[in-house]
Amino acid sequence: MRTVVIEAPGKISVDTRPDPALPGPDGAVVQVTTAAICGSDLHFYEGDYPLPEPVALGHEAVGTVVETGPEVRGVDVGDLVLVSSVSGCGRCEGCATRDPVTCLSGPQIFGSGMLGGAQAELLAVPAADFQLLKIPEGIDTEEALLLTDNLVTGWAGARRADIPPGGTVVVFGLGAVGLCAVRSAIAQGAGQVFAVDPVEGRRERAAVCGATPLAPPALGTVMEATGGRGAAAVIDAVGNDATMTDALSCVRAGGTVSVVGVHDLNPFPFPALLSLVRSVTLRMTTAPIQRTWPELIPLIQSGRLDTSGIFTHSMALADAADAYAAVAARTADCIKIALTP
Repeated sequence: MRTVVIEAPGKISVDTRPDPALPGPDGAVVQVTTAAICGSDLHFYEGDYPLPEPVALGHEAVGTVVETGPEVRGVDVGDLVLVSSVSGCGRCEGCATRDPVTCLSGPQIFGSGMLGGAQAELLAVPAADFQLLKIPEGIDTEEALLLTDNLVTGWAGARRADIPPGGTVVVFGLGAVGLCAVRSAIAQGAGQVFAVDPVEGRRERAAVCGATPLAPPALGTVMEATGGRGAAAVIDAVGNDATMTDALSCVRAGGTVSVVGVHDLNPFPFPALLSLVRSVTLRMTTAPIQRTWPELIPLIQSGRLDTSGIFTHSMALADAADAYAAVAARTADCIKIALTP
């Protein structure tokens, strides 16, 4: 099969590797029909994480089940499914909460060197009944891909931000997750949502959704808009030192900072004393993918949560190198790319 591989920072290739074997009696093999590039994939591409050997990339995929183990009950060969980006064993106390992050065996993420990459023609999926979901009626391919990670992450980030009804929210970073967080915050009852990004076109996309666009630095405007108090909730969808510092500066005393952006491996200089004195709550979240599906799917089906415009491009798997370069440029016109094997 063909699979997208990163060999060194900035060096993407499409490699041919053996087809994956069935990963145990509870597993399945999925023929990927569409995958996507996530912003967190760029940490490998930009050299934030070490690469002791080439890594098959990607953790967002939909496809058709082509093989199942004898213990699989929830999906059959021929079913069109979406794959949770985070994998759990599906049997432990942690997985019983429908949150693979709390798996007692330790969560694993596709395309990170732990499991196979989803940007491929085939994907081996362990614990298939836990990881796979038949794509529900009324959910299209782009929506299904967003339910594997980005929309769930934006939604969970907003949930864990403790947004009060009508409260002021600040979202830092307007890539796919940030735009999902903006829409999620509005759907969850926020009043004014400030959408912060250095790229004007990305701010314009957030404004279309109902947010107030804001170029960094954001602190002065947020303080003025809130009478000097600060925002009730801040969502950081970037996760670098600058945005985390800004988030902790913008939040009001007693407010919550919710971080869903992926930091690099360097320590963050956390302002512990200031946060303590101001009683700030800090939450950092890898999304509980499976737990959110019963809540999010009806919202999408009913049109109460709009996901249009998050995907901006579709490219062939063979053009993955160009696709990664386009996403890494972080321009106004390229937010998220779907890859078709």
